[in-house]
Amino acid sequence: MPPRSPRVWLIDIRTEIAGIQELTKDADLATFGASWAMKRAVQHGLLIIAEAAKHLPPALKSSQPQVPWERIHGLGNILRHEYRHVDPEVLWSVIMERLAELDKAAAKLLQDFPE
Repeated sequence: MPPRSPRVWLIDIRTEIAGIQELTKDADLATFGASWAMKRAVQHGLLIIAEAAKHLPPALKSSQPQVPWERIHGLGNILRHEYRHVDPEVLWSVIMERLAELDKAAAKLLQDFPE
């Protein structure tokens, strides 16, 4: 199978962010923490984001230095290996405080990336 284009990885990141934001738009931390399905869906979406980010070329990531790329990779590792110990408050803070910034950076990279 040929390698995927960075453009595809960026689209995957934006698609997962949009899905997470849509799913959680009417929720609060208590609702989120009480919903097994919502937590699992968000965990899976974040895992896809982390995997896609891992595959972006370093030069592309360095053009958006405000994004904590290594922390995104680290979150993927936690979700893969320590999933039983993931605190819903941590996931909620990622949703509320980090996804919009990542979406903005991914949109900028898509805009600047040739098709």
